[in-house]
Amino acid sequence: MSSKFPDHFLWGGAVAANQVEGAYQTDGKGLSTSDFQPQGIFGAITPRVDGDSGIKDVAIDFYHRYPQDIALFAEMGFKCLRISIAWTRIFPQGDEEAPNEAGLAFYDRLFDEMARYGIQPLVTLSHYEMPYGLVKQYGGWGNRKTIGFFEHYARTVFERYKHKVQHWLTFNEINMSLHAPFTGVGLAEDSSKSEIYQAIHHQLVASARAVKACHEIVPGGKIGNMLLGGILYPLSCKPEDVLETQRQNRDWLFFGDVQARGGYPAYMRRYFRENGIQVEITAEDQQALRETIDFISFSYYMSGCVTTDEAQNNTARTNILNMVPNPHLASSEWGWQIDPVGLRYLLNVLYDRYQKPLFIVENGLGAKDRVEADGSINDDYRINYLNDHLVQVAEAIDDGVEVMGYTSWGPIDLVSASKAEMSKRYGFIYVDRDDAGNGSLERRRKKSFYWYRDVIQSNGNSLKNKA
Repeated sequence: MSSKFPDHFLWGGAVAANQVEGAYQTDGKGLSTSDFQPQGIFGAITPRVDGDSGIKDVAIDFYHRYPQDIALFAEMGFKCLRISIAWTRIFPQGDEEAPNEAGLAFYDRLFDEMARYGIQPLVTLSHYEMPYGLVKQYGGWGNRKTIGFFEHYARTVFERYKHKVQHWLTFNEINMSLHAPFTGVGLAEDSSKSEIYQAIHHQLVASARAVKACHEIVPGGKIGNMLLGGILYPLSCKPEDVLETQRQNRDWLFFGDVQARGGYPAYMRRYFRENGIQVEITAEDQQALRETIDFISFSYYMSGCVTTDEAQNNTARTNILNMVPNPHLASSEWGWQIDPVGLRYLLNVLYDRYQKPLFIVENGLGAKDRVEADGSINDDYRINYLNDHLVQVAEAIDDGVEVMGYTSWGPIDLVSASKAEMSKRYGFIYVDRDDAGNGSLERRRKKSFYWYRDVIQSNGNSLKNKA
């Protein structure tokens, strides 16, 4: 297909500190909430005991092997790499006044290595983790004081890296707190809706303060939010299904509305009122929220359906967001429905709503890859998935949507967030490690490695439109 991607499109990949770095207590790093979730973001919270270990403690050892991995990303032609900073490398407990220099120095080395190859960093400040010290001592995001701790952390890294990082994100998949409160806001899973929304409010205020700080400190810097793009369709054209779909889409669009428009929408105030949800929002908070993001970023893996038929709702819970399956779509090995056209639809929905540049910062297929006798890994299923989604991105660009870039999730195999598995592989690069933590950690190029290299080199011209 002829390329519809702009000349300066940011092609690349995305990883998260707690899923790749390992070295979980190296160079003064403190314990994060992720370190207490050895079975993934939906697993039970497990106390750390001396001598115990989890797969994320080493992950894929990116902390020590990043030069090799960055070189492989450069070989594919990456223009951009999305990473996250582990907050606990900078402030081990979260409430320190002075940062941990060893942690800051690690990211200096990482950014310098990326700069050698002309790869731009896209940096997430908090990706599914926060200092466990803030949970233990203050109650996580349920405590208003955490806003100040986060702002101090954000200002610290903005000052340190202001000449190395131009693109920033505040909170990864911020709307996920509704489904996994400990992961998102450091609250117990049985917290009330009022407690969860109060914590979310504190996080939204902190995000806005970070946006303000970035604009003050980073010359020419741009900062966005990050949403889990869980777009929903009505299962039928019954008006009640359509209305309920609108309501459920607003559950996650609300986060974008606050961050991009600068305040709480009326529909949310009604939702709070009718459900007895009490959220303290001060005049100072309202003023802070007026500092809005520069662009919208989001993940997209699947769509889902909505119905008011409770019998269908009760029997159709098959994935992490409890979406009703679409009868017209196939599913991955993990029950995630594959809907490339949904990405074009979502891009148009978000651009129509916000009129801000969009950045697809996660999209990919988790699958069980097989190493052949000759050492090759023929992941045509991944190539087909990504090709079909990128064709739809091109169509959205042709629709007039402003898309800044695309960073596929997990360009190198990593520990999955949902179940803390290595066997759920996303990468163009295979890492020799299994779910039990065995393996050499050797890196190996998959077939998709060469395919993505060609996509980037051709700026999308090599994509195949099968329509």
